[in-house]
Amino acid sequence: MSEQTAADDAAQPIRFYTKIAVLLREDLQAWQALNVCAFLMSGIAAANPETIGEPYADADGNAYCAMFRQPVVVLEGNKEILRQAHGRALDRELPMAIYTENLFLTGNDRDNRAAVAAVRREDLDLVGIAVYGRKNAVDKVMKGAAMHR
Repeated sequence: MSEQTAADDAAQPIRFYTKIAVLLREDLQAWQALNVCAFLMSGIAAANPETIGEPYADADGNAYCAMFRQPVVVLEGNKEILRQAHGRALDRELPMAIYTENLFLTGNDRDNRAAVAAVRREDLDLVGIAVYGRKNAVDKVMKGAAMHR
């Protein structure tokens, strides 16, 4: 590749055909929303390595962890919007992470998984979900949700 072609490529906007979205229940306290968002994002990253970009480094050569290669949209909605989005994501078979109310009472991954496994799908008390997939599919899943304030 010539230097000119590389420069031309670097000048082009980067377009993403996929989307990462988090939907949080609107009545969460700030600390809860941040905690849930962090846990949900770790699930998306772990299950979808293609979402992760290259590691960072500053001008002094200090290395930093790689992060998502694209923006993450953070939305909010009530319990019904969460329930509907959860069902639509399952129907579309999109990669999804979930966080339920009872996970605030556990303190480790083993107990978290057991708490979710003990509850049927229709009885999950969702406080947040995260999905990853084609933009149009994610937009349909998140229908009715608003940008997080």
